[in-house]
Amino acid sequence: MRTTKCQLLVTSLCVMLLGFSIATLSTVTHYGLHFTLISNVSLDSNAYRVIHHTAFYFGICLSMALILAAVLSSAATVRESRCLTAMGFFCFALAFCGLIPAACWRYTHSTEVEDSMMDVYDFVYEEVRRSTSSFRRHELTAIHEAFLCCGKHSPFGDTTNVENKTCPPGQVQDEEQDCLQKIQDFLKKHMDFVFSLLGVAIGFTVYGMVLTSFLWFSIHFSSNLYRKGKYILRER
Repeated sequence: MRTTKCQLLVTSLCVMLLGFSIATLSTVTHYGLHFTLISNVSLDSNAYRVIHHTAFYFGICLSMALILAAVLSSAATVRESRCLTAMGFFCFALAFCGLIPAACWRYTHSTEVEDSMMDVYDFVYEEVRRSTSSFRRHELTAIHEAFLCCGKHSPFGDTTNVENKTCPPGQVQDEEQDCLQKIQDFLKKHMDFVFSLLGVAIGFTVYGMVLTSFLWFSIHFSSNLYRKGKYILRER
């Protein structure tokens, strides 16, 4: 019983830190310059915008479930309350039900985020190449400055004019500064970190469910044993 309570307290602390980490990561992803530039591109078929907003709200809800599970489990451990233990188990289960689909989606759609972001860049780039829209040129210039890249390799071979107008001063378009490759590399590192964080969170939520269920049964049976053999004398 004492060992379970100690393990649950440590697990609750780790889960709370994970909750705050996911909330911070969701906020940084939602308001970060690299992500908002692509999300704010005025394009009817901007698939990344949907992913951008969905990921933020999902991450905030998930972090709240983890933090609430950690708080309830800690309180249940200190007070040895069956009600709080059951609520803590429910929050762990709720977080687990959110983490599994998120991890499965990332595994089955491993490149969807990267592809949607590169599609938006392709659209803006081609719009600037075909027209003289100052608004699109401003968007492309901002993307180049954020990702520290310069244009892309085009089969049309007429990209020099675009790079001259939109690349930051002093940057020359070459293979190492290809924006499609830069965006892909940047997002791959970011998504790998997100996937690792989800994996750690899944492990702690499963362990939290095991500990809270064990604690609930321990409290339940110890309470019954404590009452066994007790008699109450009543006056007649």
